[in-house]
Order: sequence, then structure tokens, then C-alpha cells
Amino acid sequence: MAVENFNHVPVLLEEVLDGLHIKPDGIYVDGTLGGAGHSSQIVKRIAEKGLLLGIDRDEEAICVAREKLKEFENVQFVHGNHDDIKEILEELDISGVNGILLDLGVSSYQLDEKNRGFSYMADSQLDMRMDKTALMTAKEVVNTYSEEKLANLIYEYGEERFSRKIAKNICEYRKAKEIETTLELVKIIEKSVPRKKGEGHPAKRSFQAIRIEVNDEIKPLYQTILDSIDCLKPQGRLCVITFHSLEDRAVKKAFIEAEGRCTCPPGLPYCSCGCKHLGRIITKKPILPSEEEMAHNSRSKSAKLRIFEKAM
Repeated sequence: MAVENFNHVPVLLEEVLDGLHIKPDGIYVDGTLGGAGHSSQIVKRIAEKGLLLGIDRDEEAICVAREKLKEFENVQFVHGNHDDIKEILEELDISGVNGILLDLGVSSYQLDEKNRGFSYMADSQLDMRMDKTALMTAKEVVNTYSEEKLANLIYEYGEERFSRKIAKNICEYRKAKEIETTLELVKIIEKSVPRKKGEGHPAKRSFQAIRIEVNDEIKPLYQTILDSIDCLKPQGRLCVITFHSLEDRAVKKAFIEAEGRCTCPPGLPYCSCGCKHLGRIITKKPILPSEEEMAHNSRSKSAKLRIFEKAM
């Protein structure tokens, strides 16, 4: 994909840059490189001795980011998953970093690319893989999962109250033929969900749920946050942007775990409960986009930024 067609407006950009507390000679990781919207601003704030490491599971994103950041020599690119951040840093012989950014969810360009199958607004093959080398596709989920399993994932990941009706109609449809395209799936969902004015497209929640399942976006997240904190140098910062309540819940839970909560009785001269204090939560409440940002960038409306700082 050409850089000019790779449209990406970074969400909560200034808040992320402030939250990372960027040091000119520091090492920073953008674990969700995408169109390099955040990275292009992070790299401008580090000197030649500093390093920006960009990780993405989407090879197209890396190609575009490489072109966009070609003037900078202190950038490394890795085709990989941020869930494997500890292994990635070990392979690069990096013992600790000063900051990590995780901008979770699907990127704008992935939604815009009609042949990727993320969008319910265009007809394409049912794919939805962020990493095209992965085996699991949306087509496999839709055509092989049991009715109960489909209903549960659409309800849990999509928060769709008509999940059971959708799952039932998917299973009825595929008795006659395999569901191959996004348009076929959209039509099934449209027949299953009563459309009310102002509620948005009826397929939005189901497509989100299937995408999350295909890319395994929720299950590893709690451990990924703890691993990311473990990779930070003293006083290093982790910034995480979420767009889904389950994502935000996992991040919040991991932050609380990392900060530690001593349960010893008051006045005890030492801690005996085994509490581990890895650092502090900077954002007691998540940072939300401004009214102005939401007006200019609709994708930012559900965004939440949480920040954690590693202890000294």
C-alpha cells in the first residue's frame, strides 16, 4: 500500500507524548506501529543515541512505516506481536526500555482496506487477520464454530444483545453453503438485528467480536501488560490506549496487580503478605480525548489512555 493511501490519525497524541516522558537518549517501543502516527512524533523527540523500536503484526504496516520514517536512522522494525515483547527484546539484546506504547485494536487503514475483510461496509473475503501469515481467519470462525460458541463470543466481545439470534441464523445459513464474504455475513446479521435509528450499523458489534477472536486480542492482554512493565527501566513509562471495555478492564487489572496492594495489618514493621510493588499508576482515571479531538477524529470517541511508571 502507498504511504499516501495509508491514512492514520494518531489518537491522544499529545497525551501519549507527555505520558512517555521522552528522554533524548532513551529507548522507546511502539508495540502497535500501524501507520507510524505516534512513532513519527516519538522519533522526533529522541537523539541519535536514542532508539525507537516499532513492532507490528501487519507486514503492510511495517512497509509503510519504514517509508514514512526513512529519514531516521535510529529506528528498528520488527514483524511480530506485542504479546511477545519480552522475547523480541531478548532477541535484540535489549535489557530494558524507557517507554512502551500500545495502541490497541484495529487501525484505520485496516478498516479502509476493502480486501482485508475488517469492514462491514465493503464486500470482500472473510479474513480479518492483522497478520496475514496467521492461520485463523474470520471465515473459519463463522463456518466452524458451534452455535453456542458463536453466540458467546459475539455477546462477550461485541456486547451484542442479539448474539443468540445472530449465531442461530449463521448456523442455519451455512447448512446450505459456506459463508465466504463479508456481504453474506452482513445480510445474515441485518436479518437478525432490529435496526433502530441512531444505533449505527447492525453488523458493527459482531464484526468487532469476530475480529477480536481471529486476532486473539483479549486473552493474552493482561500478561502482555505485566510483561511490558517488566521490560521497563526504572522510571520507565507504559502508555496503553484501549477502545473496548474488555481491553480497558484487563489493563486496569494488570496495573493494579503491578502497583501492589499490601494487605498487612497497620503498624507491622515489615510486609509479610508477599505484596510486590513494581511501580505506580499515573492515571487513577483514564485520560479521555477532548471534545475537539472527538469532533475531528471519530475513532477517538471510545479511546482511553492509562499510564504506568516503573519503580526506581
